[in-house]
Parts: sequence; C-alpha cells; structure tokens
Amino acid sequence: MRIHLASVFVDDQQKALRFYTETLGFKLKHNIPLGRHAWITVVSEEAPEGMELVLEPDEHPAVRPYTTALVKDGIPSTSFAVDDVEAEHERLVAKGVRFVQPPTDLGTVITAVFDDTCGNLIQIAEEKPQG
Repeated sequence: MRIHLASVFVDDQQKALRFYTETLGFKLKHNIPLGRHAWITVVSEEAPEGMELVLEPDEHPAVRPYTTALVKDGIPSTSFAVDDVEAEHERLVAKGVRFVQPPTDLGTVITAVFDDTCGNLIQIAEEKPQG
C-alpha cells in the first residue's frame, strides 16, 4: 500500500493551479473538466510519477469553517519537504509569497509557513541531519 493522492481544499481552482504551478513550481498532472469544477492534480517536478496533490474545490459545507479555523489558529493544511528552507523562503518571498511564519529551527526540522492565496496555510519543512 502507498499514498497516491492528497488533497488541499481551494477557494478557486484556476487561481490555485496558477499559484501551485507558476509560483511554487509544481507540474500539472491532470486537469479534467467536471462541470463547474475539474479534477486538477499537480506533482513535484522532482517526482513526476510520485504522489499527486488534488486541488479540491472547497464547496462542501464543512470545508470553509474547517479551513477558516485552521488559518485562524495558524495551522498548516499540509507540509511540503524541501532541501533548504532558507533558500526556498527567499525564492518564494521574491515571487511575492506571504509568509506567516519565517524559517524557524524546531530542533529536528526547520519549518516556515506561507499563505497559498487560496484559503490555506502551507508549511515547508527541512529535516536536519541527525547524529
């Protein structure tokens, strides 16, 4: 068994697609129209056959209260692994991304959290070498 898909709820799929591809650098995998919405997935350019992130419409009645509460409490919806949080932070700030938590050393990891402009906080994390 392996993880194939993970979802992030977004308030506008097309805006999210632009942010996740043009700003973050993910690659479009699927964009299949389904009426008002689409089945949109993106993948890491480093692992194009790996796990897919679904840019899921946030229209279920439970979603907006849930994501609003997460953002209000500063809780990221998901976390992306990076090799160097400081470098990724600098790259994204230069592209206009707003961070709500700058790079922070938490002992075994360094993390930073940004606003994805689509209703979520997203964490980036760098595992520090142990030993």
